[in-house]
Amino acid sequence: MPRATNAPASRKRRRRVLERAKGFRGSRSKLFRTATEAVDRAMVMATTHRKDKKRSYRRLWISRVSAAGRLNGITYNRLMEGLTKANVGLNRKMLSEIAIHDPEGFTKIVEQAKASLA
Repeated sequence: MPRATNAPASRKRRRRVLERAKGFRGSRSKLFRTATEAVDRAMVMATTHRKDKKRSYRRLWISRVSAAGRLNGITYNRLMEGLTKANVGLNRKMLSEIAIHDPEGFTKIVEQAKASLA
């Protein structure tokens, strides 16, 4: 009986890894072992950076809302406290968009927050 190898499955697995490593420099896209290490690291970093992107966007929105709030004479934490007390259900992303595209509307929101604090 002839010896059965796992050649088709091994070749398919190696080809899949090398296809993922396409665009990497040097041996990282050519040699299986280094390509495997590079692809594994790339996958880990992709997951990490997806999480980081959410963090950095939130920081950006908070900075924008804080700057717009200071233009209206209120600090960020007092603004958020006032909005919570006034039951205004806007998140930071929407607040920053309103602050950029509709400054008069944002001023009205700030006035609501100030009224609920007083």
